[in-house]
Amino acid sequence: MRGEPIEGQTEERPRIAAEVPNPVASRRLRLVTYNVRHCRGTDGRVAPERVAQVIAALEPDIVALQEVDVGRARTGGLDQAEEIARLVGMFAHFHPALHIEEERYGDALLTHLPSRLKRADALPGLLQRPGLEPRGALWVEVTAGDVALQVLTTHFGLLGAERIAQAEALLGPDWLGDPACRAPTVLLGDFNATGWSRAYRRLSRRLTDARRLTGERRWRGGASFPSRFPLLRIDHVFVSERVAVERVAVVDTPLARQASDHLPVLAEIRVGPG
Repeated sequence: MRGEPIEGQTEERPRIAAEVPNPVASRRLRLVTYNVRHCRGTDGRVAPERVAQVIAALEPDIVALQEVDVGRARTGGLDQAEEIARLVGMFAHFHPALHIEEERYGDALLTHLPSRLKRADALPGLLQRPGLEPRGALWVEVTAGDVALQVLTTHFGLLGAERIAQAEALLGPDWLGDPACRAPTVLLGDFNATGWSRAYRRLSRRLTDARRLTGERRWRGGASFPSRFPLLRIDHVFVSERVAVERVAVVDTPLARQASDHLPVLAEIRVGPG
């Protein structure tokens, strides 16, 4: 049943945010962000069906995936975005941050709701470090009843300066600064950035960490990496105005600990028309 706690997950109980959509006109949505490490689990086995099982148990409306392989030899040439979407009954939008001949690797947004791709593009790296792994972002508009929700996902780089450049790009006119990217908006993904990092603080000037709006005094908790012994909170959900956050939880089940080196993060939100 939707909204029920999941056995084994860490959970934070709700407090209604200051700007709450009218509960009569609003729509409750379940969002998940999940770095799946090309579906290679902590046991070394590549198993998209296991990742799909973790996702399906959460009954989400929107799923953001990072580190997804499409047509790569190391994972049997499978289109992991389409396969996971098929297994959970959703439609997939995919953007390859890395594209070498027929092999692609990047981020995906899955949903069962009506949706349309708004933008999929690269994010900047560092000119002085041309060998860094390329990064990108994906922006999809999801229609939930009378609400058009702007959903963005990304996977930031490993270096601090790199992450700052990527945060500034996301805040710029091509993404969050685009007039079409109006509230309600959510930004979620693997930011490789803790709550005290410069990139996190920069994003927090525009959007609010969903965990802050749960009312839980220990909102700084919720580590999701590494999955076997979570120590770092680097997978985040950020929200704009017109988004009420009802619950945020790290899904810490035995299957989730095995399916990837990250644990999924679930956020229950309520959005309403302007």
